[in-house]
This record gives sequence, structure tokens and C-alpha cells, in this order.
Amino acid sequence: MTGVTLKILHGADRGKVYETLEPPFTVGREEGNDIQLNDERVSRCHFKVQRDNDRLVLTDLDSTNGTKVNGTECQLKILRHGDLIAVGRSLMLVGSESQIAARLAAMGTDNPTLSREMASSESSIVVQLNHESKSPFPAEVIQIQEVPAIPDDLSPGQKAQLCEILDYLQSRLHRLIESARTDEANQEVALKLSAWQRMLDTQSRLAAMTRQIADPDWTGND
Repeated sequence: MTGVTLKILHGADRGKVYETLEPPFTVGREEGNDIQLNDERVSRCHFKVQRDNDRLVLTDLDSTNGTKVNGTECQLKILRHGDLIAVGRSLMLVGSESQIAARLAAMGTDNPTLSREMASSESSIVVQLNHESKSPFPAEVIQIQEVPAIPDDLSPGQKAQLCEILDYLQSRLHRLIESARTDEANQEVALKLSAWQRMLDTQSRLAAMTRQIADPDWTGND
């Protein structure tokens, strides 16, 4: 199994490339990390990457400013080639050019945004990502939207628990969809305030569940 490639796209360490990293490895501001970032907004030991069978898993190590993958803050996240990791002022690209190209090729051409970006770049994806931008996330950030796979080798009890979670979400979404009012003339969909609050409550519960999965000792009282 090949090692992991991380390329620093933004931040004080911009331009550095770490190839064939062997998980587990850590990234942070302090000496002793496998990747040491010169970034005051990065925690001393910010996140780690480990391998779980054929998957790469990122875990935020209770960093002060958090870790984002593809623009979304996360505590625990499966990494894929082409993902962008943001910590402090630093932005990192996961994977070599060939690995990212292989992932895009495996996805086909169903994503017009990706197809357009690939066609406009005569050299590489990294060239597109390296353009200057006022935002910490370049306009050309790769947003590969894939449906998450159901975990392998679940026990019958775990499958039942997963079905309960999905049924709960489906029920909540169904009620929200039923309560929405569609204005085709203005191409808008309106929700009652009570429905909006239910959606926010669902998001809050999902955030708590995600945190609990990533940190089983977390009680919600921190």
C-alpha cells in the first residue's frame, strides 16, 4: 500500500511537499510531529492521520481552532485523494497528482464542475489550486461529492443501530419536506419557523452524535 502525499498549498510553509508518509503520523506546530507547521494558529499537536484497513482516517486532536476537510469542520473524517485539509492559516492537499487524477477518472464525468476545471488546466490540478485567493479556500477547491459507503463488517446489532439513525433522519426530512411551501415563480422554497427550528435541532443532534463517535468520553458538558 502506497504512502500518503501531503502538499502545502497556503500558509507559511506553502510549497512544501511530503511524500510517502506512513500512517500513523501527526501534524502540528510543535517539534516531534511528522509534519511541523510554522503557523501560530495551529495547535502543538493538531491532528493525526491513521490507516484503518484500506481507509485513511483523520482525527482532530482537540485542537484550539479546529480542522476542516473540504471546508467542513470535523472531528473524525475519512480522507480521500483530492481532499483539502485546512488548519489555522495552512491548507494542504491530500494525494499526488496521479492519485487525484485516478480518483477523478474513476468517478467519470458526471460532475461538470470537475470536468470544466480539469479541461481548463493544461498541467495539473495543483496549478488550479495554487492560484492566489483572498479566501483561505481557493475558488478552484475540489469539491468531490460522493455518497458515503456503508461501513463494512457491521454486526447485526450495529446494522440495527445504523438503520435507527437513518430512519430518524429520514423521518425528520420527510416532515420538513411536507411542511415546505414551493414558489415556482420565484424558484424559492419557504419553511415555517417551527420547521426551521426542527431542522436546526436535527443538525445539533447530528453534531453531537458525530462528536460522540469521534470521542466516546465526551459528555456534552465541555
